[in-house]
Amino acid sequence: MAATLASMATACVPFSSLSISSSSAIFLNPTLTFKTHLLRIPLIRASSSISPPSKVEFNITFGAPKKETLKTPNPEQTLKNPNPKETLEKPNPVPLFIPWIVRDENGNLKLQSTPPARLIHAMAEAKTTASTTGKKKKKKEGLGNGVSVSSPPKHSKAARRFYNENFREAQRLSKVLASAGVASRRSSEELIFDGCVTVNGSVCKLPQTRVDLIKDIIYVNGNRLSKKLPPKLYFALNKPKGYICSSGDKESKSVISLFDEYWKSWNRINPGLPKPRLFTVGRLDVATIGLIIVTNDGDFAQRLAHPSSKLSKEYIAAVDGSVNRRHLIAISEGALIDGVHCAPDSVELLPVQPDVSKPRLRIVVHEGRNHEVRELVKNAGLQLHSLKRVRIGGFRLPSDLGLGKYVELKQADLKTLGGTIQRNA
Repeated sequence: MAATLASMATACVPFSSLSISSSSAIFLNPTLTFKTHLLRIPLIRASSSISPPSKVEFNITFGAPKKETLKTPNPEQTLKNPNPKETLEKPNPVPLFIPWIVRDENGNLKLQSTPPARLIHAMAEAKTTASTTGKKKKKKEGLGNGVSVSSPPKHSKAARRFYNENFREAQRLSKVLASAGVASRRSSEELIFDGCVTVNGSVCKLPQTRVDLIKDIIYVNGNRLSKKLPPKLYFALNKPKGYICSSGDKESKSVISLFDEYWKSWNRINPGLPKPRLFTVGRLDVATIGLIIVTNDGDFAQRLAHPSSKLSKEYIAAVDGSVNRRHLIAISEGALIDGVHCAPDSVELLPVQPDVSKPRLRIVVHEGRNHEVRELVKNAGLQLHSLKRVRIGGFRLPSDLGLGKYVELKQADLKTLGGTIQRNA
């Protein structure tokens, strides 16, 4: 805005270049109302270094406002009201006139009642630019949208501590151990049955025992359980061929071993927080590649894998030989798998690509039964060459994500999967 006003200096004569006598200081008061036929004031002389040395004179007259006159009350009103109040008759409002001394197209000074058009346009443009910049800034601060993953918690730390100490509901011991990353829910129950867990100094062998991680002191195999739960993590992994979907530590070819580099910097990035235990949501065959979700959120994994979610899953199947209409009809009609008739949502023969020699089929299913796509292709009389999962629900495997690589999911990604990021209280 300052730059805009500075640029208008060439169009308007600044007050510093005007020679105004002390008796004409009334000209500098913008609150006065002006007329052209009452009071006459000395001339205002203006000069500029750009114009010729001759001075320009403007003959300006000002109108003084009418004085407030005392209005005498009517005698009849005086009889009705013994204590009449004196009323003042105010003058009618006169439009405000502010003189502007500007230069015309020929460079001569002139007097006008409105500001220059260039100044009005420049101020309007500056106001529009400032408004647009403010909107962009607000949009960046409150992105899109939806809730940002890095947004601050809803309640303060003191309020959450008070809630945890007074209103937090106790949970099953096996679930607390699984949430703390000790082991899976089933393995945690085995630890409890074996007498490896103590609660407040006593051995507990009932997995359904209600405990509070904040109030109770829990030991597992002689190691005290941290009162802080690890954060919830969500990853999308491009599973390579030859890896199994198991979270066992003894499995060297488990997909969880692909996160070894991630754990090396865990203690440095998250000091004081226990290491979470990751597992896959559902499974893929050892020979199947593609998208699989990895997390430590058991509730989220259960919702995602349960048949009631009805999440569609898209696969790209490369087959040997040629594919004709008969094969597509056979796949669409479905097959009997584990005594249950399963049919795909859709099947499509993809166009031939120069760099791919095998025919490719796009098959979309929602039940997710074991070996479902392989059985559908086999039942149609085709030989499966390779199988890749590329989509779960509304989340598609990123095209630039290499085999064995993973990417952390954001809040918007989880919404496409029908879930939200859970924060620990």
